[in-house]
Amino acid sequence: MKTAYIGIGSNLGDRHQNCLRAIEMMREIPGCEVPEISGWYSTRPVGVEGQEWYQNGVACLLTRIPARELLESLLSIEERMGRVRRERVRTGRWEPRVVDLDILLFGGDVIETEDLKVPHRLMHLRRFVLVPLAQLAPNLIHPILGLTITELLMRLPEDGQEVVAIEE
Repeated sequence: MKTAYIGIGSNLGDRHQNCLRAIEMMREIPGCEVPEISGWYSTRPVGVEGQEWYQNGVACLLTRIPARELLESLLSIEERMGRVRRERVRTGRWEPRVVDLDILLFGGDVIETEDLKVPHRLMHLRRFVLVPLAQLAPNLIHPILGLTITELLMRLPEDGQEVVAIEE
């Protein structure tokens, strides 16, 4: 089995319920288990103005399926939950979303295809990813950068990337 880490986010509708529903749907993927999830965080959108804050977290997922198949399953969950994907290139910005599911890490694999890049190409620049990921796997080493998740987090400035724990 491989250990994958999946970034989860929502800033439309009932953000918390959207994230919980996505986790339940991940648990239904054949060959996958979700043994642990991080706490939840309210986070300022990065790179855009005028959007609602996100709820973000990270799920640890144990899987027997290949990364490509996992990606297809995650995209299917997004679609079934009502996410409409538009090309960022056309719009010039990231749009609000019911749910966003990203493969952050897939074991120690480095994958570079047109539509799948693992580790996630921006994860080391985003507090909303690193804070919950550090909660689950602080000593996990980024397979390209060779630094732990905690070290990557300590290098990031907080300016414009507010991450506030949500009390449950």
